[in-house]
Amino acid sequence: MPYVNIQITAGATRAQKAALVRDVTESLVRELQKKPEHIHVVIQEISEENWGFAGQLTDDWRRTQAAR
Repeated sequence: MPYVNIQITAGATRAQKAALVRDVTESLVRELQKKPEHIHVVIQEISEENWGFAGQLTDDWRRTQAAR
């Protein structure tokens, strides 16, 4: 039973998340011959204030990039 956990910052649309689930499932079926009904894909949306990047919280990093 494959379990895939995708962690992203918040903001993806429902259609984008559905495409991720479909594409990951298709890849596991194609590459590992897993049955789609045995594949679990979880998408966790994490707010940018709870995600660190380049030594900063992601929301702070994005603000500094936007100011440039």
